[in-house]
Amino acid sequence: MTMKSHVLGEISALPVDLSGKRVIVTAGAAGIGAAIAAAFAERGARVHICDVDEQALAASPHPRSRADVSRREEVDRYMQEALAHLGGLDVLVNNAGIAGPTAGIADIAPQELDATLDINLASQFHTVRHALPALRAAGGGSIINISSVAGRMGVPMRTPYAATKWGVVGLTRSLAVELGGYGIRVNALLPGLVAGPRIDRVIEARAKNMGLTVEEETQLELSGVSLRQFVRAADIANMALFLASPFGAMVSGQAISIDGDLQSLPWQPPAD
Repeated sequence: MTMKSHVLGEISALPVDLSGKRVIVTAGAAGIGAAIAAAFAERGARVHICDVDEQALAASPHPRSRADVSRREEVDRYMQEALAHLGGLDVLVNNAGIAGPTAGIADIAPQELDATLDINLASQFHTVRHALPALRAAGGGSIINISSVAGRMGVPMRTPYAATKWGVVGLTRSLAVELGGYGIRVNALLPGLVAGPRIDRVIEARAKNMGLTVEEETQLELSGVSLRQFVRAADIANMALFLASPFGAMVSGQAISIDGDLQSLPWQPPAD
C-alpha cells in the first residue's frame, strides 16, 4: 500500500434528510472539512464554511469566509458572518486543526506549541461561545468536534498535537453535560490515520526523524491498524451526518473513534 492514495471514498446512502438545517464547518474548503460540508449540502442543509487557504476557498461551492482560526478576532468575525448569513444554527462542526511539529519535546519551539493550541483547541472554545445563543434559539442542535486517535493515546514526537486532541475530548464531554439541558448534543470524532496531505507530511517528517524510508514508515504506521488501511474523509463525514441526524438523537458526550481499530502507534528512538 502506498502512502499517497488519497481516496475520499463514497458518502453513505444512509437515508438522512437535513433539508433546511443550518450548518457551520470550520476549515471546510479541503480534506475532511470539504467532505463533511459536501455531505451535509447533498442532504439539503445550508452550509457556511471558513478556511485559511484562499485557493481552496475559491474552489468551494459553499458560502464561505476567509478566516485564520488561530486568531480570536477572526473567529469572532467569521462566526458573526456565518450566523448572519444562515439566520441561525443547527449544527456546528469544529474541524479546523493542524498537525503541529514532529520532534522531541526539547526541539519544539514555544511558538509551535502556541499555534497548535490556538488552532486545535482554543478555536473550538471560541466558536462554541458564538454558536450557543443560536443553538439555544433553535431549540437544540449538534456540536461535532474533530479530535483524533491522538486524543485517547500517547503520541511520541507529537506532544503538542496529542495534548490538544485530549483537550478536545475534555471540552466535548464537559460541554455535553453543560449544554444537554438545552437539547444540544456534543460529540467528538477521533479519526485515525486519514489519507491526505497532512498524514503525508507527518509520515515524511517521522521517517526523517527515525532514519527510515517513507514506505517503511508508512507500513510501520499501518501495522497498528487492524484493518491495515487509511481512514477516508468520507468515513468521517458519514459519522458526522449520523450524529447530526435523528439517528443520533440520543448520542451525546461521546468520543467516537473512526480509525480502523487502531491499537497502537509505532515508537522508535530517533536516529542519531
